[in-house]
Amino acid sequence: MASTTGKNRSILAGLVAPPVTETPTPARDVPQPERLNTRMTSLARVTSGDVKEKTLQLVDPARCRMWARHNRRYELLNEVSCADLIESLRAQNEQEFPAIVRRVTDDPSFDFEVICGARRHWSVSYLRTVEHREIRYLIEERDLTDEQAFRLADAENRARQDISDYERALDYRYAVEAFYGGVAQRMAERLDVQKAWLSRFLDLAKLPTDVVQAFGDVRQLRERHARSIKPLLADTAMRPRVMAEAKRLAAQQADAMASGQGIIDPAKVISLLTHAAAAATKTKAAPKGVAPIANAAGATLFTLARKGSKKVVLELVLDADASNADFNEAFARELTQLRPKG
Repeated sequence: MASTTGKNRSILAGLVAPPVTETPTPARDVPQPERLNTRMTSLARVTSGDVKEKTLQLVDPARCRMWARHNRRYELLNEVSCADLIESLRAQNEQEFPAIVRRVTDDPSFDFEVICGARRHWSVSYLRTVEHREIRYLIEERDLTDEQAFRLADAENRARQDISDYERALDYRYAVEAFYGGVAQRMAERLDVQKAWLSRFLDLAKLPTDVVQAFGDVRQLRERHARSIKPLLADTAMRPRVMAEAKRLAAQQADAMASGQGIIDPAKVISLLTHAAAAATKTKAAPKGVAPIANAAGATLFTLARKGSKKVVLELVLDADASNADFNEAFARELTQLRPKG
């Protein structure tokens, strides 16, 4: 009996503390798999607050609308302007970088509105609709005020070349009034930019509609163009002629785009507006007794200077931006006034 009990104790002892035949390696010296190490490091950074984990979602782009203040004109997007992104989506069959959105509560037709990611939205929608690809829109949802949304969109898109200066200028003009009480300095501080830099974009946004349309495609209108035009519009003598020329150019550009022809390039537009302003300068400096005669667009065609009671000296402006028909019409009109009895 005693021997049996001793045998059982021996077996039990073996189960509880099996004999060790070699010294185990300390746990800290056991190499961990590289992926596990990386994951543990990432978790530690999240726990410490160094990194915030984000939840991404794949959604139907039709359930997302553009934010009303999005700084990209969605209607200008097309296969050409989105060609690089479309090709990337085709190759990977997925969206690499998420769009930034916020939740919509005022319209049952939409779940989100896009703060950053209009080109991605257009491209994914195009591939789904036109090419019938099984691809969804990758988004990151955030809780943002309008001012926060504006600054986020500006920070993401400020360096992008595919957003025109004029699109950005319109966004800034709205924001300075809506979020910063019309104080450009306050807005510049929030955006961390120089006030002078911001002011140039605000000037661009203030250009009259006819001047903007004189460039045909607003994407061709740059901040530097506004700097050239601003002094022309500020001069009371120049402004009427500059505006008349801008209106003429706007109509010409509209006809060119409607017919599929090439539009006048920005450098030429600036040259024509400057020339119109120069004509006003010549008129302002005309000697006493000399009358400048212009066409409907404001271009000076010739001057009339009386020599006594029976003579008038006519001096043609041969480089005037006008047709011969303009000259003939103006001359006939002036001649009728000078010799009413024929």
